[in-house]
Parts: sequence; C-alpha cells; structure tokens
Amino acid sequence: MTDEELLSRLIPAVVDWCAAVRRPLPWRTEPTPYHVWLSEIMLQQTRIEAVIPYYTRFLDQLPDIAALAACEEGRLLKLWEGLGYYSRVRNLQKAARVIMEQHGGELPREAVVLRTLPGIGDYTAGAIASIAFGEPEPAVDGNVLRVMMRLRNCRDDVMQPSVRRATAELLRRHYPAGAAAGLLTEGIMELGETVCIPNGEARCGACPLRGLCRACAAGTVAELPVKTPPRARRIEERTVLLLRCGEKAALRRREDSGLLAGLWEFPGLAGTPETADLDGFAAEQGLQILSVADAGSAKHIFTHVEWHMRGLWIDCAAETPGLTWVTPEEIRSSYALPTAFRVYKEKLLRGEGSG
Repeated sequence: MTDEELLSRLIPAVVDWCAAVRRPLPWRTEPTPYHVWLSEIMLQQTRIEAVIPYYTRFLDQLPDIAALAACEEGRLLKLWEGLGYYSRVRNLQKAARVIMEQHGGELPREAVVLRTLPGIGDYTAGAIASIAFGEPEPAVDGNVLRVMMRLRNCRDDVMQPSVRRATAELLRRHYPAGAAAGLLTEGIMELGETVCIPNGEARCGACPLRGLCRACAAGTVAELPVKTPPRARRIEERTVLLLRCGEKAALRRREDSGLLAGLWEFPGLAGTPETADLDGFAAEQGLQILSVADAGSAKHIFTHVEWHMRGLWIDCAAETPGLTWVTPEEIRSSYALPTAFRVYKEKLLRGEGSG
C-alpha cells in the first residue's frame, strides 16, 4: 500500500472515530474562531487539564477579540499568570489588534492569511482554518508527526523542518473540507494524546487505525518517531531575594527583551548565596539590611536554560524607590509573576519567613 492509498483509507477512519469518541472539551462545545484560536495558543507547551480553568477564566474576562485587543497589559498578564511562555499572550493581543484594525474584527479563515498574524505559525493556522472554518488545511504538531511516522513506519527525523513540511503536504493532498476537516484535525491530535502516546507503551489495541499501521505490523512502534536528541540545557545558579519591609515585599520589572521580558519578578542575583554580590546590590539600591535567612531552593526549566535557585528572606529597614513595594494581596490581585518564582511566591503569600 502506497502512502497515498494509506491516507485515503485512514482519513475516513479517523473522522468517524473522532466523531464518536472525542472528549467534550470546552472549546469544542462552542468552536467559534476566537475560542479555537485561544485554546490552541493556550495548549502550546501546556497540558489540557491545566489549560481548562485558564481558558474559562480568560473568556469570562475577555469574551471576544475586541475585549482582548483593548485589555490593559497588566490585567492581561495576570489572567495568563501560571501558564508561562508569556510571549504567547502578548502575541495573542498583538494579533487581536491587527484583526481589529485590518480584518474588521473577524479572524481570517484562510491559513495563508492567518500565518501573517503575530504568534500564528503553520500549525496554529491549520488548526484554526480546519476546526473553525472547515478549510482543508492540516495542522501538524508533535502528536500528528508521531502518529504519521508510526502509521507509515517512517524513520525520517521529525526534528527536521523538511519532515514536518513533507508530512503537512502529504496530508494536505487528501484533507477533506467542511466538518470533516475539523474532525480530522482533532482526531489525529486525539490519537496522539490518548492512544499513540509519546511516553509509555502505545495503546495499539484501542487504535482505530491498527489494521493500517505499518509500525504495528512491523513491531517498530516503540522505536518511532526518530528524533535528534535536543541540546543539553544551560544551567544557571541564581539567588532570589525576598526583600520585605513591614507588610510589603519588593518586586521589580524585568527588561523589555530577553527571557521573561517585561514581567514582574523578585529581585535576584547571579550565583549562589555564597557567591552573589548581596552587599553590592544593597548599596546600589540604598537598602539597609536588618536580617537574612534561608528561603529554600527551587528549580525551573525553560526550553534552553535551567535555573537552580536559592532564596533568601531579607528584612529591610525601609522601602527604597528603586523597587516596587507591594502587599501580598496586591501580588495576588494585580501583579503577574512568572511560574519560575511560584515556590517563593507561595511561601511569601503564606507568610513564611516572618519573624
């Protein structure tokens, strides 16, 4: 059976299977273009279970593209707090403003136009076009690549952009239009998330494509897909300064470029508490330090860097103008802190480290 023949048989099987068993996720019950777009952006790098409460809360506050475009940045980031990868929500708003200005407040339906919007690449454009508009456009992510490589028993390296493009083109030649387009997109994703899984043993016995799967027939499912190993992450030692004066704690805003650009954070220094230049920081900020105590360790993994952190509780004699001093309640309600600082934020909100 050629790849073309395989595709002509698997597509109706996936569509029928998805229509029968797909999970009733919130964005599927009312798949408006805005809802599909928002869910796809939130689901990047994030588990479905974690996304659902954020999705619901976000729509409660920003029910349409116009509201998203007009939202004040601090409020927007606070709604996103905890999801991480904040460039996603910034691009979401940038795209919303382009849509309001150039597209009459309506998401374009063609993938080629969707790709011109900030934060929308090939995969997201394909997902929106097929699910929201019924356009015959594939959406190829890691789940889809895994399913396709196993179905074809193909050993091409899925980390190569050319393999992703070739897979998308193979699917595009056979993609249906209308409701079937969305069911196919959701169905292949669903197979990758629940049956043809990345970690652990694939559930081939529950797969509607078992009779078509070349890897299943060859006994090579566990060997696929082939991936170039990722480069090792760079490890950075950091000291997190939990500065307090009375009932308030100090925050500062990060630079507008680079990692966690423009977000609020607890002040920090490169190195461990033993090597960090705490005295120099205090002198620079005009801080009079009254006491220093250990606030424990934490680790956070970004795509290419890993932070190994050690926190310090530092009581100060007075607030200084170079930092922003806020109450725990203000942190809860108004300031979005990156997930990297979650451990220390929770300790602070619980009142740990207080004399």
